[in-house]
Amino acid sequence: MSDSLRAVVTGASGGIGRALALHLAAQGAHVAGTFRGDDDARDSFADEIRAAGGEPLLRSVDVSDRSALSVFGDEAANTFGGIDFWVNNAARLMVKPFLDTTEDDWSSLLSVNFLGYVWGCQVAARYMTSQGSGSIVNVSSVVFEQPPTDLSAYVSAKGAVTGLTRALAVELGPAGVIVNAVSPGATDTPLNDAAWTDSVRENYLRRIPARRIGSPEEVAAAIALLAQPGARYVTGQVIRADGGLVLDGSVGHEQTQ
Repeated sequence: MSDSLRAVVTGASGGIGRALALHLAAQGAHVAGTFRGDDDARDSFADEIRAAGGEPLLRSVDVSDRSALSVFGDEAANTFGGIDFWVNNAARLMVKPFLDTTEDDWSSLLSVNFLGYVWGCQVAARYMTSQGSGSIVNVSSVVFEQPPTDLSAYVSAKGAVTGLTRALAVELGPAGVIVNAVSPGATDTPLNDAAWTDSVRENYLRRIPARRIGSPEEVAAAIALLAQPGARYVTGQVIRADGGLVLDGSVGHEQTQ
């Protein structure tokens, strides 16, 4: 990875986004991130990015606000001289039975978890197509392939993200832009902590072939691979970072002769 990589990470204040910002910084990247938190927390994280070896630009941005995200992208591009790598990661979780969900529930979740990705892709594509290169990564989830109960809106958003990724890979490919999704499995993040009970953790540990829950740093490392020059021929793919979770169809069959 070049030490001049110019990256944007939405949702950089915690979990996978935070880990990714620090991972890229350790490779010498310029890192712009949307950040939720007070000034002290933002300044502290900026110091962490510098200490890791990167150049930070952190701003409080509502990714569902197309105009605000565009202004942020413009600032990042103007500050760093362009954008090479854009990762749409900001998301919120809603666990609620489908029949109890309201119009406001769906609008609120999709505005962040899907439209926020659309607006991010538009900003990134505007700069990347003009410079003739770039890599966009949308953070999806294996819940799209293995939907848990009570996550209908979240799962639907991740499905839409997959469709967006594939469509943009076709449309932006001729301009030298690759578009992929990384699909984490069970990962220890603040987003999941609110919904995970001990029983949930035990179920995951039993089902995941790797027999452990993933870390944000491991998912971040997988995402960062798509910023490498060697990934230029990879596009339209959904890359799982799930410890093999979706592969395990074991139900306890008796052995036969």
